[in-house]
Formats: sequence, structure tokens, C-alpha cells
Amino acid sequence: MNNTKQLPRLMIFAHVAQKGSFTQAAEALGITKSAVSQQIKLLENEMGVRVLNRTTRGVSLTALGEKLFLRCQLLQDQVELAYADIANAGENPSGRFAITFPHALESIVVMPAIEQLCSEFPGLEPELIVSDESLDLVEHNLDVSLHAGELADSSYRALPVGTIKEIFCATPLFLNRSMLPNSVEDLMTLNWISTAWQSPKMPIFELGSNEKTVIKLKQFSRVNTLPSALEMALRHLGIVLLPDVTAKPLIKSGELIHIMDKITGPLWPVYTLHAYQADKPIHLTRFHQLVCRYFNGVLV
Repeated sequence: MNNTKQLPRLMIFAHVAQKGSFTQAAEALGITKSAVSQQIKLLENEMGVRVLNRTTRGVSLTALGEKLFLRCQLLQDQVELAYADIANAGENPSGRFAITFPHALESIVVMPAIEQLCSEFPGLEPELIVSDESLDLVEHNLDVSLHAGELADSSYRALPVGTIKEIFCATPLFLNRSMLPNSVEDLMTLNWISTAWQSPKMPIFELGSNEKTVIKLKQFSRVNTLPSALEMALRHLGIVLLPDVTAKPLIKSGELIHIMDKITGPLWPVYTLHAYQADKPIHLTRFHQLVCRYFNGVLV
């Protein structure tokens, strides 16, 4: 297979996956819908696998298509960076780069993003402030804030990253000692470890529905940081409501079980905030790209 020949087709596939529509992808690319369809067909024929499911309601990704889409997004990043390098020829970012972010994004999203960023811009000196409280950029002399939750009115620029869902989890041993809840009523009888931003009267949502139900959980313990809540849960002391980006790797490893998987707690939109009014520095643009990739990669 001539892999280089596939690059334009991969970029077209990425647009279709992102838009969820051949028509919208064609409009974004400035070509015809039939041309888009033909390029996707050629790509699938060359690879010998299907990457998209076609239905009357639109298109969706196959399991392999989801993995390929993540790779294509990285390719898009590199293309954008190549043009950014040309536009910023001679610019070599260096010095302090101060970032604040919640604990939920630390190890799985921010740290790998910083590792990659520093390899691309070795002159940077990252300063990381991990806090579940929202810190003001100007007041704390910060370059970037990863903010979870609705935005307050401000002059800061907000770049969307994704959405965090809070999900109920517990260790297998804790559930063996008590019970695996089969209903919301069961859930409310279990010892619950809460964080500073959670309260016993908890709004929950059914997957695929915007309808909210408020339940009252049985608060066993209250902590002021996410790592403390997670540590208590891993010591089999109760159920915990965790951000999905934090919980997914532990669920995959078997350390935690996702319980009541048809419901979620609150949803938290995540943004990259910065105070630049004109063009952003190239390393800030790259940091946001990396955060988006690692964030969405965890949730696949």
C-alpha cells in the first residue's frame, strides 16, 4: 500500500468523522459530496476494512474508525503546526509557562501533554498549579487555565476541550462486602465519599437524556481533594463519584467497578482559558491541541 497516497483521504475521513456527515464535510472542504464519498470508499478499499457505518440518519465510526480518527487528528495538528512554524519563523518559545488545572486532569491529560510540549519546545519552563478551585489568570499570573464547569463572564478566551461526566465507582472488595446496587434506591443506602464540590443532594442523569433527578446519597466521609476521595475509595471505604477521565483507566485495570452505568452525576464542560486578545503564542496553541487529544483519547 502506498501510505503517502492515503494522506489526503485520511484528512477527508477526519472531516467526515468530525462532522458526522458527508454533506457537511464536503461543505467544509469545498468539494462535492460525491467526491468525499468516493475518497472514503477508496480509503476503505485500500485498507480492506470499514471505518464508517452509513445509515439514513448519518454516519458513525466503527471501532477501528474511532482509533483511526484519533490518529488523523494528530496528523491535522501537525499540518496546522507546520503552517504555524512558517508563520512564526524564528520564534523559539522559552521561559515560564504557568498552568493551573484540576486534579482530575493531572496524570492522564496534562502530564503527557507537558511532556510532549517540552520535547517540542525545550526552552519552556512549565510551572504547574494543581487545584480544584478555579484560579484567576491575572490575579495568579498564569498563562493558561484548564477550567471545568460553566464559565463566568470575563474577557478571557475559552477554547473547548470536551465534557467530563461524573460516574459512580467502587472497588470489587467494597461491593463484595456490601452489595452491587441494582437501583437508585440501593445506591442511596451505600456509604458515599464526597468531595468539597459535591453535596448529598445530588443531581443525576440517565444516559441519552437531559432529564435530571435529584437523589440523596448517604454521606460517609467528606474530603477536600479528588485524590483523597479516590484514595479512600481504593481502600474499600465506600462508593465515589469520579470524573470519567480519572475513573476509566482504573476501571480498565479492574481496580474500580463502574456501578449504575446507565446514570451519571453532573456534567462539566472543560475549557482552555487564556488572556491573549490577538494571536496566541505557538506553544499555547500546541498545548491546547495536546490537551484535547489526550483528554479525548482517554474517553475512547
